[in-house]
Amino acid sequence: MSVTYDTNEEATRQLGIEAAADAAGRGDLVVLPTDTVYGIGADAFNRDAVSRLLSAKGRGRVMPPPVLVPSWRTLDGLVLTMPAVARDLVEAFWPGGLTIIVEHISTLDWDLGDTYGTVAVRMPLHPVALELLQKVGPMAVSSANTSGSPAALTAADAEAMLGDSVDVYLEAGRSELAVASTIVDVTACSSGGPPLLRRPGAVSLEQLREVAPDLVAEEQAKA
Repeated sequence: MSVTYDTNEEATRQLGIEAAADAAGRGDLVVLPTDTVYGIGADAFNRDAVSRLLSAKGRGRVMPPPVLVPSWRTLDGLVLTMPAVARDLVEAFWPGGLTIIVEHISTLDWDLGDTYGTVAVRMPLHPVALELLQKVGPMAVSSANTSGSPAALTAADAEAMLGDSVDVYLEAGRSELAVASTIVDVTACSSGGPPLLRRPGAVSLEQLREVAPDLVAEEQAKA
């Protein structure tokens, strides 16, 4: 049976974060607030938990979840190569609404799905999310909704869709941005290619180009 904790109340905030960390540690799923929309999360290194996350959303391996991290320094233990433009983007927009796609170290003991050697990584700007990530470590986190449904803006929204597939719900009120993160693919940068905007979102194209002037929108790349 699922349990919801109100993290706006000091009396239940720490209880909720501890309960969520314990749940993730034993391979269960949690719903957590972020600065964009609510996410459904699992320990990124627990293969069974990640598989249950995809199942709860009604997704297959072809749509692997992003990974949330508690610090940009965590990237050094996950990423194979970190192009200069990627570091510039991280320094400018983390913590915040930017997800970057990078090549991950091949020896990592995880299975996020059909990633083909890449991973989408983000550091969220939300105190509850960051505190949970500090306790758990990197978490596979996707938007807390069933596939094809609107993104959850509260934990209650998420529970209405995900129900008892999630062990712990952390409620922190309505998401401030109410829009998904921007996704930029930097995997081609190591070989001289430009960063590629895969999905517009919380960080605008104009903001991105102030840091990465050669960034290309995906529709331009296909033209």
